[in-house]
Amino acid sequence: MNPAEQYIYNQQEPYQSIMLYVRSIIMKTLPEVEEKFNYRIPFYNHNKKPLCYLNILKGTDYVDVAFVQGIYLESKFPELKDANNRKQVRSLQVKSLEEFDEPMFINLLKEASMCLDKSKKAWLL
Repeated sequence: MNPAEQYIYNQQEPYQSIMLYVRSIIMKTLPEVEEKFNYRIPFYNHNKKPLCYLNILKGTDYVDVAFVQGIYLESKFPELKDANNRKQVRSLQVKSLEEFDEPMFINLLKEASMCLDKSKKAWLL
């Protein structure tokens, strides 16, 4: 088991189930994505650049599915939130699997990977 998987399996419910489900969609939608363990959380890299990551922010009741170049995606995907006044990262805040919109998430992943392909680096600001 790699460190990213270990991190996910160490989470309490419902976070563990949410992270496993989101992870499976990421891997199925973008099979070329590499799962890494950076900054003590699971990152998903596309062409060696960070695309998104999974996190549980302290004091919250959701899984933060954060997109590194989310600032470019928020107009097309209004579901993305700007938690903690982040400069470029925007995220989906997933509280339960029942409210998770899988078709929208798949479109978001595809759009995020295309956006990342067009940029020279992932961290812009």
